[in-house]
Parts: sequence; structure tokens; C-alpha cells
Amino acid sequence: MIKQIKNQILQRVDKKPILYDYYYKQDSTPKPVVIFCHGYKGFKDWGAWDLVASKFAEAGFFFVKFNFSHNGGTPQQPIDFPDLEAFAQNNFTKELDDLAAIIDLVETQNTFSSEIKAHTINLIGHSRGGGIVLIKAKEDSRIKKVVTWAGVSDFKSRFQIGTPMFNHWKETRVFYVENARTKQQLPHYFQFFEDFIKNENRLTIKQAVSSLQKPYLIVHGTNDTTVTLEEAKQLDKWSSNSKLAIIKDANHVFGAQHPWKEKTLPSELQEVIRETVNFLK
Repeated sequence: MIKQIKNQILQRVDKKPILYDYYYKQDSTPKPVVIFCHGYKGFKDWGAWDLVASKFAEAGFFFVKFNFSHNGGTPQQPIDFPDLEAFAQNNFTKELDDLAAIIDLVETQNTFSSEIKAHTINLIGHSRGGGIVLIKAKEDSRIKKVVTWAGVSDFKSRFQIGTPMFNHWKETRVFYVENARTKQQLPHYFQFFEDFIKNENRLTIKQAVSSLQKPYLIVHGTNDTTVTLEEAKQLDKWSSNSKLAIIKDANHVFGAQHPWKEKTLPSELQEVIRETVNFLK
């Protein structure tokens, strides 16, 4: 039976709490860990991610998913975006910091010590989360393997430096993006760009991938209009240790949507899980 422990709160001194879930088969057998990172405007309970978590648990992994601390959700409202100030204050450095905190938690906690192979930690990142897991995998010797699903190959180009939109952002210090689901105007403070520039060397995905010595799986759909297949091919080209799995006709979320009411996963996402489980095993 799959054990689900949802909405646990990792409290931190002088930092926002992180909400996280554990999924695993309760059989006192130590399992390799998979930590999943959501993407931009994402959250751990989006669409089919719960079903995905169960599938990995069935396959013999200890699966962890979490909300980045500044994704706009709160422990009380993890699915909506009530904390727009936090969203505005988010940046890549904070997301890397959050991921490090989750890795530390998994490695040091004692409650599930009989269920976890604490020294076998793998990362999966979707979309923007793909960039985050690649940088962390390069930095952290505890990470054994890394997987990106529809992952981005570059952060800097997305700022569109020099365009009228960027110049207006620089001048006003804030710009807004509509959340298609909630219809909210999500604020982005200019600190996001400033933090990137301050840490550009660390946050350049190409550098992380080029020096990554760990096994790396790139999964991407042919019909992804959000992050094009070209980005996946670029990542594959930079890496000396990657495998590229192209999912025919799959979009950015591999056929899923939010909310996901079905009991089964879309066929494209099933294929993604098959490829990933085979790679991690």
C-alpha cells in the first residue's frame, strides 16, 4: 500500500516555511529518493502530480514533492496564490536554497530511516524547475542522477533584456503576468533580475550542464510550445553524460491539466514516467 504524508511544514529560522509531501511503499525496505521540483507558476499539487508521485512510489522510490517557499501559496492555501508579495520576492537563488533545505531534511530525518536510502538522492525538475535541479545537481555531491521534464536551457534570455517591456520593468520595478487559472495579476519585482545578475555565473544552466558528471535524462515533448524541443537538444549537446527521450505529440505538461479528475494518467505522462523509472533504476 502506498503511504501518503501530505502538507508537512518545514519551519526555518528567518525564512518562509516549505510545504512538502512524502509518497512511499511502507515495507521497511530502504528506497532511493526522488525529489520533484515544480516550475514557474507551479505547485506540488498541480494537475496529475499526486498520481505521478504514487506511480514512483509503486515503482519502489521514496518520492518527495514540495512547494517553493515563494511560489505564492501558503501552508493554509497551497493550491491558490494568496501570497502575492512572496511571489514578487521570489528568485532563482531562493529556489536553490529551498531545494537544499529539502535535501538536508531527507538526508537527516529519522522518522522514515527504514524506508529511505538517504545516500541515493535523485532530482526531477519540470520546466523552470529543470534549470534549478541541474544547477543543484552540479553543486551537490549527494545527488546521484538528475532528470528534466520539459526543462529550460537558459534563464537569462527569458528576461528579454533591452526590450521595451524590460526597460519598463526596470523603470517601474514591477511587472505583472496574468495567472490563466486564477485570473490574478502576479507581480514580479525587479529584484528577480538583479539577483540573477549578481549570481549569473552560478545561474547559467549551460555552465552547470557542461560540467555535470552525473547521469542526466532529458525528457521533452515534440509539441511543447512553452519550452521548445530545441532547448532539450541544446541541453543534450552541452552534456557529456545525457540521454534524450523525445515524447511524440506531447505538450509542455505531457497531456495533463489542472485540475486532473481522471484516475489514470495521460499516455504521454505514462511514457515520461516509464522513461524516468528505467533511467533511475
